[in-house]
Amino acid sequence: MSSSLNSTLLLTILLAIGLFFFLRASSKDRTTIIEISSSQQPVKVLNGLCEWLNLRGWKQTGGDFEQRILIFKGQVVSSKFLAIFLGFLGGFGSCALGLVIIQLYPELGWWPILLGLIGGPLSGIIYFKKSAREETFELRLINENKNNSTFMRLRAHRDELISLENELGKKLQLNSDGSLFKTPI
Repeated sequence: MSSSLNSTLLLTILLAIGLFFFLRASSKDRTTIIEISSSQQPVKVLNGLCEWLNLRGWKQTGGDFEQRILIFKGQVVSSKFLAIFLGFLGGFGSCALGLVIIQLYPELGWWPILLGLIGGPLSGIIYFKKSAREETFELRLINENKNNSTFMRLRAHRDELISLENELGKKLQLNSDGSLFKTPI
């Protein structure tokens, strides 16, 4: 086997591995817990947060008065465009793998190119099924005293918490440690 075929096979396999990890990451749970504070009264902050969550499609499904918890649920919808795009990428990548296999084993004929008919739809379907899920947004008021400041713990998807800080940070005077805006790298 020539060195060009070896490198082409290696690159094709690396592309397949990259697609696999992208599909896996698209359905990964990114639930994060942060603690925020505000100089405003708890009632005003909670009303602002509940109103914002309702506008974004979250529905309050429960809570616990004793533990000061509110629970919201929302449905994450898969991107049809991304599913189609990943389908094309998976199809082209599978066809590329088929072409490399044809070069390595010419006696197989053109049959390995049909891998594109499997890899394309399979990658689109995997993304579409795994990325659609129900998510939870949990608010817990930690204040013990009845002063004018608010201290709470939020448990939700990282992107939703970033949107919350960006959109309501100044309005509700929210303060956090800023860890949501730091990359782990």
